[in-house]
Amino acid sequence: MENYPKTTPGNRAEQPCPAPPRPSTTDPPRPSRRRQDHPRLLGEWNKGPHLTGYVDFAQSIKDHHPQFNQSFPWASWSNCPPPTLSNCRTLLEHTLESMVEKGVKLGSITSHQIFTSLNKWHGLSTALRRVIQDNSGVKNAVLDKVSGSVLWDRAVFVLSARCNAKEIDEVLGLREKRKGLPMEEALYFREAIVALRLAKQVIKAQQGWRANAIAHLNRTGGFSRSLANSCTDWPCLLLELLSQAAEIDHFQPKLVINNIDVLRNATLNDDSSVCASLYHDSFIWRIIALGANERCLPVILVTSDSYYSYQAYMDFGFPDIFISREAFGWTPQQAKMHMVPDYFSHSEWAVAAEVLGPTPRHLFELYALKQSNHYQKMMGGESSTFEDIVDAYLAYLQISVVNPAMDRALGLLQKFAADAQSGKISKDKLRFGAPWRHPPKTDDPTLCIKWAKLQLIDFVQSFINTEFGINYLADCSLEIFDDPSAVALVEVGLLYAQRDPSFIRPISRGIQRCLVRWLVQQQMQMSFQNLLQYLWQRIIRGRSYRHLMLEVGYK
Repeated sequence: MENYPKTTPGNRAEQPCPAPPRPSTTDPPRPSRRRQDHPRLLGEWNKGPHLTGYVDFAQSIKDHHPQFNQSFPWASWSNCPPPTLSNCRTLLEHTLESMVEKGVKLGSITSHQIFTSLNKWHGLSTALRRVIQDNSGVKNAVLDKVSGSVLWDRAVFVLSARCNAKEIDEVLGLREKRKGLPMEEALYFREAIVALRLAKQVIKAQQGWRANAIAHLNRTGGFSRSLANSCTDWPCLLLELLSQAAEIDHFQPKLVINNIDVLRNATLNDDSSVCASLYHDSFIWRIIALGANERCLPVILVTSDSYYSYQAYMDFGFPDIFISREAFGWTPQQAKMHMVPDYFSHSEWAVAAEVLGPTPRHLFELYALKQSNHYQKMMGGESSTFEDIVDAYLAYLQISVVNPAMDRALGLLQKFAADAQSGKISKDKLRFGAPWRHPPKTDDPTLCIKWAKLQLIDFVQSFINTEFGINYLADCSLEIFDDPSAVALVEVGLLYAQRDPSFIRPISRGIQRCLVRWLVQQQMQMSFQNLLQYLWQRIIRGRSYRHLMLEVGYK
C-alpha cells in the first residue's frame, strides 16, 4: 500500500500516512455545508508533488450554484431540479483526464502502463482491430496473426498519425520546454497521450456494442452489474492509472468529490448510460474494490446526505468501508469571535444568537438585510429596531425555506400512503400501534393529503414535546426511522441526524422557530372537523418520543 503525506489544511506534507483503501466521507450538517472551504484549499493541496482533483456535481445546477451568481439551496439539493447524468459524468471524466495528463507530463504514466491496466479487465483485440482498420485500412487477415501488445503498438502508431500534433504539444506544454527536452523524451510523452486517447476510444467502442442492452435495461428498470460497470470503465481506469503512478515526493494525486449525493439523484436524458443510481453504486463499489484489492489514491467524498454515514456501509457490505468524519458549523463562541464587533454589536449579537443560533448562513444573510436599504423602503421610511430586522428575516425563512420544504414532505407522505395501499411497505413498518398504520384505503388525493398533513402535524407536535432533541440510539431500536414523517423531514433537509451524539435535530435554531410557526399556522387554519381528527390522532394514536429525549450529560 502506497504511503501519502498528510494533506490536512494545518499540516501539509509533513509525515507519511497510509492511503485509505476506501473513500473518506466528510459529512457536515446541511447549514454548515454552505461554507465551501474546499475550493479555497485547492491551491495549497496542489503544491509540490501534490495534485488534487476537485469535482462538484452540484455545479451543474445553474439556478443554485455560486459559480452562476446564485446562492446554495437552504435545506437539501433534493429540493432542486436534479442535473443530468451526462453533465455529471463529463465533470468527473474531465477532472480525472486532466489529472492523468499531469501524470504523463511527470513521466509517471506511460503507454505501457495504460495498455497493462486496460488489458487486465478488457478484451482489446476486436476493438484495436477496428481502430486500425478505420484509420489505416489494413485488412483483418493481417491483424489476426499478431498479439495484443503488437496490436496496441500499431494502433498507437496509426492514431498518432491522425492526431493533431500541436494540440498534443499544448496539452504537454512541450512548446515552453522544447529547448531543453530531448527528442526521444518528447516522443515518449506524446506516445502516452495518444495511448490515453486510444484507451478512451476502445472503451467507447466496447460501450457502443452494449448500447441496445443498456437501452433495454433502462426501459425495464432491471439490474446488471456488468452493464453498470461498462459505464464506469473510463473513470475507473483513470483512477487506477493515477493510483498506480503515485509516488511519494514526486506524484501524489488525490480526488475530492463534493455533493456526491447529487450524482445518485441525477436524471437520465438518453440511453448512453445506465440510470444514475446504478452508475453511482458501480463507481463507489469499484473505488472500494480498487483500494481493497490493489491500492487507491485518497478519495474524499463531501456530502451533507446522512445516507453515507448511516446506510452506505450496509449497502456496500461492512461497517469499515467509509472513514467518516462529521464537521459542524461554528460554536456560539466561534461565531461571536467572527461576527462581533465587525458585523454586529454585542446587543445585536445577543438577539441574533438567541433567535437564529450561530449558523454562518443565517448570520451573513441577516447582516446583508441589515445593511440593505430594501428593508427601510419596505417599512415606508419608519425607523426599525434590530428585532424588527430579525423578525423580517424569520418571515423570509418561513416563506422561502420552511414552507416549500414542508410541502415537499407532504408529497413524500402521500407517496408513502400510496405505497402502503399497493403493498410496497413492509408489515414491520405498519406494525400494531404505529400512528401511521392506517393510511387511506383509497387513492383519493383529498383523503391522502389530509392524512399526510395530519401525520406531519402530529410528528412536529411530538418533536416539540421532546424539546427538539431525539436520541435515536437511546433504546437501540432506531424506531424513529420507521416514522415516515421523520424520514421525510430529514430527506427535505429541515432535520439532521447527527452521529455523535446520536440526535435528530433541526438544522438550526432559526429553522426550529419556523417549524413551530408552521405548526401554529396549521392549527389555526383547521376546520372543526379537522380539529376533532387531530385531537383523536393525538389522544388515541399520537406519537410520543419523550423516552428518546436528550440524555443527562448531553448538551
